[in-house]
Amino acid sequence: MKPGSLARVVLAAASILVQLSVSTVAQPAASIDRLAQEPAVKSALATARASEQQTLDDQIRFCEVPAPPFMESARAELLRKAFAGLGLERVRVDRVGNVLGDRPGASLHPHLVVAAHLDTVFPEGTDVHVRRRGTMLYGPGIVDNCRGLAVLVAIVRAMGEAHLQTPGTLTFAATVGEEGLGDLRGVKALFAETLKDQIDRFVAIDSDGANVTPRAIGSLRYRVTFTGPGGHSFANFGVPNPANALGRAIAKIADLQVPGDPRTTFNVGRIGGGTAVNAIPAEAWMEIDLRSSDSRALKALDARVQSAIDAGAVDENRRWGRQGVSVSRTLVGERPAGQIPVDAPIVQAAFAAGRAVGLNVVLAEGSTDANIPLSMNIPAIAIGTGATGSGVHTESESFDTTDAWKGTQNALLLTIALAR
Repeated sequence: MKPGSLARVVLAAASILVQLSVSTVAQPAASIDRLAQEPAVKSALATARASEQQTLDDQIRFCEVPAPPFMESARAELLRKAFAGLGLERVRVDRVGNVLGDRPGASLHPHLVVAAHLDTVFPEGTDVHVRRRGTMLYGPGIVDNCRGLAVLVAIVRAMGEAHLQTPGTLTFAATVGEEGLGDLRGVKALFAETLKDQIDRFVAIDSDGANVTPRAIGSLRYRVTFTGPGGHSFANFGVPNPANALGRAIAKIADLQVPGDPRTTFNVGRIGGGTAVNAIPAEAWMEIDLRSSDSRALKALDARVQSAIDAGAVDENRRWGRQGVSVSRTLVGERPAGQIPVDAPIVQAAFAAGRAVGLNVVLAEGSTDANIPLSMNIPAIAIGTGATGSGVHTESESFDTTDAWKGTQNALLLTIALAR
């Protein structure tokens, strides 16, 4: 979950929370406060704080191994070794590249999966060296999602050192394909194949901030291609131009008015085509991202965008009085929307765990690995890692390590609570 390309929107938490009765909120808070005082849990929380430097070292170590889209295997191997070294059982890599390790409980259920994604938005060749300056860490992906991976490993470490047993079973997962055109392929495979019909609850640890996300933003992503005869820029002037059609379509899309509630957005993220400045291109393309937390609003936006795309080709052909440009589109990403009520036990537990470790947890909405279970009506949330980051999805991405241990403790306590 992240700002910009994945559009985190912090909701008006206070106004929503007042809809909950004092008793429904107080009950999980009191339960988790008691849980935090159990000797083994206290020991695990103390370990999480005392070993924060190891967590930061892991964060840097993971981040300095590139994990471009569809090329996560080298970083995945680090997580596989970490899981195995910390004693998880059945450590394995599934068909799509997810790394999994189990921590059996007294029973198979409730079966909680805690996940963090391996991939970044940065292409192959990006300099991923991490720089330190005081309390700050700088490097592409240092927040999203190297911090999430480090916290995932820290949970395993703390529970192991405290010899903590849980009633339910835990599976820790480092997933592929969360970013961009990865289209959530990792978590989709978890629910459709690897752990099909086995998961009772799901938590995604993603990016920074003290937040809980029970509302998943759905998205549709298209690659749209305009084609035409092409030709010499002077000799063939007057031939319908795919680049012009692309521009006409983008202009129409840019003028669309979209609802603010539910928040609904569009973005033309990439464009390309052509061979030379003095050649009419035979092809021009764009990639476009459409989002909304409401499936009906997303469907309505999709219809309007498709009309704008078709109109771009029609208007270009009409301009030159001949047919020449045609358009096709390919759906390259589809993330379902979904949500659970704010008073659902898993959401209340997230607020209570945050309060127990001194974090002011706020509600958010976002597009994360949790989209898939939420769309399947499986209790699921995404949580931030507690500390503060900036410049997410840019090469100047940074992470402030100040009191970062609180976020680790928060994720740990929530994991223990949900495995009961």
